[in-house]
Amino acid sequence: MEPKFWQERWARNQIGFHLPEVNPYLQRHWPQLALAEDTQVLVPLCGKSLDLIWLASRGLRVLGVELSEQAVEAFFSEQNLAPRITRRGAFTVYQADRVEVWCGDFFALDADVLAGCTALYDRAALIALPPLMRARYAEHLNSLLLPGCQGLLITLDYDQTQKAGPPFAVTDDEVKVLFGSEWTLEALEAQDILGESWKFVQDGVTRLDERVYQLTMR
Repeated sequence: MEPKFWQERWARNQIGFHLPEVNPYLQRHWPQLALAEDTQVLVPLCGKSLDLIWLASRGLRVLGVELSEQAVEAFFSEQNLAPRITRRGAFTVYQADRVEVWCGDFFALDADVLAGCTALYDRAALIALPPLMRARYAEHLNSLLLPGCQGLLITLDYDQTQKAGPPFAVTDDEVKVLFGSEWTLEALEAQDILGESWKFVQDGVTRLDERVYQLTMR
C-alpha cells in the first residue's frame, strides 16, 4: 500500500470509506471514557471525517494525521474553517480552533509530536492497512503513546478470500496479537452489518462483522 494508492483514491473520489455522518459507535461509546476537557486525541488516517468536529465539540483537542492533502483541504473547506498552515519537518500542519491535522506519512511521526496525546480514536486506520503494515502501525503507536492513553478501535471482520481489501478484514485474534501486550482491551460491541453494505454483498461477501474495542495503554 504505497502512498500513491491513497492519493489516487482521493483524486478519483473513490472514498467509500468516508462516512457522511458522525460515526454512531463514537457517539455511543466515547462518553464512557470520561476524558477530561482539553484532552488531546490522536486520530490516525483521519481523511475528512466528521468525527473530528464531533470530538472537538466535546471540548477535546484533536490531532488528526492524513496522507492526502486533498482530503485535508476538503475537510477544512467543508467545515467552513480557515486553517493556519505551517510546516513541521516532513508534515504540513493545518490548524483551526480545536482541530489540527498533520498532512504527511503517519509512520514519520515521532513521539515528541504526540507528547500531549492521551487519547486515541481509530475508526478507519487499522482496517485500511494490509497485514504487514498493520503490525508496523501497531508497533509505531506503541512507541508513540504513553501508559494511561485511552481510546476506541473499530474494526471489520469478514472472509478475506471473498473480497480483497481495503478495507481489510481484522479478526478479534489479530487485534489481541497486535495490541494485547501493551494495551488492555475490552470488546464493547459487535454487529453484523452485511445488510447495510451492498458493495460487500455485491462482491459475494457472506459475513461482515463490525467490532468496537475500548483500549487502555498499560
